[in-house]
Amino acid sequence: MDANAAMIPVFDRGFIFGDGIYEVMAQINGRFFYREAHINRLKWCLEQIHIDVDVDELEQQIPALLDASDLSGKDCLLYMQVTRGVAPRQHSYPNNIQPTVMMYAWPKTLPDINEDHASVVTLEDFRWSRCDIKMTSLLGNVMANEHAKKNHSYETLFIRNGLITEASHCNVFFVKDDIVYTHPTGPFILDGITRIVVLELCDKLGIGVRQEGVPAAEITNMDEAFLTGTSTQVLAIKEVNGAACFENVPGPVTRILQEAFLKLKRSL
Repeated sequence: MDANAAMIPVFDRGFIFGDGIYEVMAQINGRFFYREAHINRLKWCLEQIHIDVDVDELEQQIPALLDASDLSGKDCLLYMQVTRGVAPRQHSYPNNIQPTVMMYAWPKTLPDINEDHASVVTLEDFRWSRCDIKMTSLLGNVMANEHAKKNHSYETLFIRNGLITEASHCNVFFVKDDIVYTHPTGPFILDGITRIVVLELCDKLGIGVRQEGVPAAEITNMDEAFLTGTSTQVLAIKEVNGAACFENVPGPVTRILQEAFLKLKRSL
């Protein structure tokens, strides 16, 4: 249906509590990039918060949505959201309610390579400890991204226990002596699909990887840094907290990964 005609009850738990899960994936050259990985993450996140919905059935509705949106075979982004459903307000999970499911798509052509150079700022991570769940309640991330905006930056890098974990809507990587560093998976980061792709590319290209958090105090000693995300793709970082930290932007390892990412997109 048209977006203007779509309605969600005011007592939907997604509206009241942010009690839901979402997923975003990109259609490139007529195919969704790493579709299975995105769908599997949606299933896993729903399992974590005990929302029972048939994601496979939802996935089968994607062609009809794209057709209705005049996006069949065209480059676009697809947003999928599942909330626990509608019930009188109470904190605990209500029994026997139907989940609310919503999808929409919009035209979006991603560049072959993201040639922008990002400025970022850092911030102590004030969020909860289940950042691995792709939840709709994103207030902490929204506040952090607004912090970046007010500081004329693209992203905010979170610091937890002295280590850089992730950004408000991206994963973050550093390079030192041709070794790629990124925070390991766990409850403090979302395991981004593009993050997974970049790690696969590093393995294929013989680029060394250490999945360990980089101390915030050591950022200026790194050779390169970059962000990853579904729409961000692989984006070189040029400044941290207003200071130019990296001599070459993008650095040589970042550029190799950007070109390998482009080659992969074209091959799928």
